[in-house]
Amino acid sequence: MSDERRLDVLRAIVEDYVATQEPVGSRALVERHHLGVSPATIRNDMAVLEDEGYIAQPHTSAGRVPTDKGYRMFVDRLATIKALSAAERRAIETFLTGAVDVDDVVQRSVRVLAQLTNQVAIVQYPLLSRSTVRHIEIVPLDNARVLLVVITSSGRVEQRIIELVETPSEQLTIQLRTHIVAATMGERLPEASLRMADLLDSFAPADRPIVTSIVTTLTHVFSNEHSDERIAVGGTANLARFGSDFDTAIRPVLEALEEQVVLLRLLGEATAGTHVSFGAETGSENLVGTAVVSSPYGSEGQALATLGTLGPTRMDYPGTMAAVSAVARYVGRLLNDG
Repeated sequence: MSDERRLDVLRAIVEDYVATQEPVGSRALVERHHLGVSPATIRNDMAVLEDEGYIAQPHTSAGRVPTDKGYRMFVDRLATIKALSAAERRAIETFLTGAVDVDDVVQRSVRVLAQLTNQVAIVQYPLLSRSTVRHIEIVPLDNARVLLVVITSSGRVEQRIIELVETPSEQLTIQLRTHIVAATMGERLPEASLRMADLLDSFAPADRPIVTSIVTTLTHVFSNEHSDERIAVGGTANLARFGSDFDTAIRPVLEALEEQVVLLRLLGEATAGTHVSFGAETGSENLVGTAVVSSPYGSEGQALATLGTLGPTRMDYPGTMAAVSAVARYVGRLLNDG
């Protein structure tokens, strides 16, 4: 029972500190929360929580603030994630509906996430290596040229115009597209790239120069993973809202935001569900005093990439986690619907 009570005390300290920005004392806990015990018992519980490293005394006042360990316990024990308001859900829908391509989806997601959380929003572009082949088209053009169109499950559209030794016949074009679709449709791009090599033997020797050019080009498209390293960042100006939270740390935080490798690693930690990393857990000295809330997005069972926010450890975790999770769901649904 005492462990559960101390968890209630810790939860109350986190909630009050987030709301007031001031260290929390036992008197405030008694006045604001119905914990069902005496002030002396609450003071004893606070002493135990401090000894165990969940809260700390920032200066000589009687108040305490949560440590990273305390925030971790609070987040890990969250019973429910705060529901978004109808206005917040409408904002997400309004921002994301009507996006014309993947770039547009990512840029809109960054803006809405930054606005919903008043934090820095980070969105990773869909990982090409995790996408599957959704549609392939081969369109003969004039002067022995062919347009190749590849659409992936992430909504990415790749187009290539190649010059051939001669214009392929209608029959060869149909045959080639049929074989390519059969070999690659629904396959992840790395696997689709490997399966292309087996197609050449299905065609007559006279057709192989044309087939080789098309197969080689598509193989390059499937194995092109440059988008795996792309991210979009928005809402950096929100750091100024946190005032004393970043009083001495805002410059290192800004420097960390410029290090794409750091951000990709942080986002990559969210493999399922909503993930929170605190201060030292981020592995970056520049991010002490911050927390990163992230979530993968994509179709069920297949994450395409990750998005999230970065802000001070003194944040509204239930609200931030709800916003990150909701935007991830909307983005995944939007890309899945094409």
